Amino acid sequence: MAADSDKRRQARSEYVYKRKTLAMIGLSVGVSSNTIGRWKRAAKAIGDDWDTARSAHMIAGEGLDAVITTVVEEFMIMAQAAIDDLKADALKNRDDQMPIDKRISMMTSLADAMTKMTNSAGKLAPKISELGVAQDVIRRLMEFVKEHYPDHAHVILQIAEPFSDHLVEAYG
Repeated sequence: MAADSDKRRQARSEYVYKRKTLAMIGLSVGVSSNTIGRWKRAAKAIGDDWDTARSAHMIAGEGLDAVITTVVEEFMIMAQAAIDDLKADALKNRDDQMPIDKRISMMTSLADAMTKMTNSAGKLAPKISELGVAQDVIRRLMEFVKEHYPDHAHVILQIAEPFSDHLVEAYG
């Protein structure tokens, strides 16, 4: 049973930190990708969402602000293009313009989408941000120990991986 637990921990680690596919993890751990998928679903059922942990780890590396800023910027570029298209349509001859009710509908949809984008970005940040910060602290601790106390690195690593699972339960 201990070997199975070690394989699950290794599988989770490779999924979250190395962003490997389930098939690649299966080869590495020595079980089928279906087994990895079952482990992943079982972990989620008890509060350990591997996908949330993976996202948080990615954000911890790139920074949440950078990710959210990129998403919002891309959305705003598309929104501006839609507004430009509506303006260009308004400059056409009246017979070639789309009906006013369709233009109003498009503007309303765009405003709704902008509101939803803003709300989603705000809601996403706290959940993943806390876990990302916690994982970043663990990573920084590991780097500090490797640099200043290399003889103790193996002990910290032995504790850090299971503690990361605990962090996901607490923040994920």
